[in-house]
Amino acid sequence: MTRFFRNAAARLTAVLVVLAACAAAPAGSHEVRPAFLRLTERADNHFDALWKQPTLGTMAVHLVPHISGDLLETAPSTIETAPNFEIRIWRNLSAGRQGLEGRTLSIEGLDHTITDVLVSIMRPDGEPVRYMLSAENPSLSLHLEQTHRAALDFLMLGVRHILTGPDHLLFLLGLLLIVGDRWMLLKTVSSFTLAHSLTLAVATMADIRLSTPLLNALIALSILFIAPEVMRARRGGTSLTIRYPWVVAFAFGLLHGMGFANGLTSLGLEKSALLSALILFNIGVEIGQLAFIALVLALQRAFRLMRFDLPRLVAPMPAYVIGTLGAFWTFHYCAMALGPS
Repeated sequence: MTRFFRNAAARLTAVLVVLAACAAAPAGSHEVRPAFLRLTERADNHFDALWKQPTLGTMAVHLVPHISGDLLETAPSTIETAPNFEIRIWRNLSAGRQGLEGRTLSIEGLDHTITDVLVSIMRPDGEPVRYMLSAENPSLSLHLEQTHRAALDFLMLGVRHILTGPDHLLFLLGLLLIVGDRWMLLKTVSSFTLAHSLTLAVATMADIRLSTPLLNALIALSILFIAPEVMRARRGGTSLTIRYPWVVAFAFGLLHGMGFANGLTSLGLEKSALLSALILFNIGVEIGQLAFIALVLALQRAFRLMRFDLPRLVAPMPAYVIGTLGAFWTFHYCAMALGPS
């Protein structure tokens, strides 16, 4: 039964992994870091704007914020660089008699990316108003008197963060291919969840960050590590990972949690809003993770009921794809981490 479970899982994921790899390889490892736009209103209808855009090395996705009435079309007062970000600041801009209320905010180029944009509007006499823009919704009309459902935005950010992160999904897939029974699968997934939740919480609340290329290299190394373990499990071998997959899941889950934290802390949230955002973001991550696991298990069940067999040469393909992408990402991000800043 155990061997059948492993073989069925390998068969059902072979085609899916190859297709996912084709989409994932050009994009690289998990680079879903949100952009951030903060608008600080004043009582005289003037405002300051801060635009924080993620970069990768010297490259940056084409993202440009616009506010109707050409409010952001002047040259920024300051252009700064920070690790993995470019920051543009406008000071003392006039919003006219209308102010920001009712204006249309849009992010040029957002519909061609997998990046999210957090918009935070600081009001002189009220609570901050927050919106989340994405490729599906790259523009919005600003209604500052209305209470916005920011909670759902942070929840969905967590879901998208895991489902658009091929490195995290490939690591999970590797664990699913190794684990031989449902009870051990529950322990392994719970261990991974606990580990990345711990580092997500600690790193976010303490504002701890690692170099993005270094962190991505370490996460890619976890994927490279898991690939030969999948092959060993298929051949009936044994190892610490195969005997105690929950231990390995916990160890590498700590790294993956730091990757989630890098995405959340880059939002630039105030400490007062960080805790609720952390909880909702983590719930979203878990929803996305469970959805992926449920999909794999459902397909495994469907293949078993249909008694569908793929050629023998196809069965080990998921391990080869996982290993190839893990190796590529490891060398790529090691080169970035060791290269000139």
